[in-house]
Amino acid sequence: MTRQIQIGISQRVRLEWLEQTANLILAGNDKAAVEDALQELLKDKVSVGGHAKGSNRNKIISILRKIWMTTPKEIVPLRNDGLAFLSTHHSSLAPHHVSVAIHWGMVMAVYPFWSSVATQTGRLLRLQGSAAAAHVQRRVREQYGERETVSRAARRVLRSYLDWGVLQETGAKGVYSAGTTVAVDDSRLIAWLVEASLHARANDSAPLKDLIDSPSLFPFRIKPIPAEGLVAASSRLDLLRHGLDDDLIMLRHVKSKYVDSPSHLH
Repeated sequence: MTRQIQIGISQRVRLEWLEQTANLILAGNDKAAVEDALQELLKDKVSVGGHAKGSNRNKIISILRKIWMTTPKEIVPLRNDGLAFLSTHHSSLAPHHVSVAIHWGMVMAVYPFWSSVATQTGRLLRLQGSAAAAHVQRRVREQYGERETVSRAARRVLRSYLDWGVLQETGAKGVYSAGTTVAVDDSRLIAWLVEASLHARANDSAPLKDLIDSPSLFPFRIKPIPAEGLVAASSRLDLLRHGLDDDLIMLRHVKSKYVDSPSHLH
């Protein structure tokens, strides 16, 4: 799976940019209209005055498009359900918290590098209550290679976490503590986040406990849910029971053609 070994997400991505992208799609805009609207949104914020094809602004727009429009086909059903969550507000969560959960899951599924940085950040937060950027970068380089591009991308992802409010600055430079934590108790949203997490993994299965307690989901406090409840909440998850306490959750590979709805995204 090439997504799992690529960095891909090399720019800081603000939550409001993702929200705007999803809202444009929900409003029925086609790809050209979304592109124009994002150019307008970012023209005074990134690469101001620049129009180069390889500019940071165009790189960010490419990332936003890949998450919500040109989504990898195996993630399209997850994307469609994510849009449905954003448009209905039927969860017990506040709309902003639903937004954080859905956009986090989508970025993680499309760009597993985001999940890798989150995993290292979440582990450090659990171990010592804080996460130093230098330590996160070192651990991510061990996974992706000793390259400056890896460190730079990890820095920008950490900056994104700060923008989203899931990390916050401490008094020490480059050291962060946990920010907003979102409690998730809606079984369908839990199943959706689990599915997103599985897409970020090299193999598409993991023990239930590893998924619910994954440090990659450090901004969320997820209510424990039995494996049967999880699978009942999503037709795209399957359960393999090894023993009494060893439930393996996996992606159910649907053989039918993925439907790339909404229709204006064709």
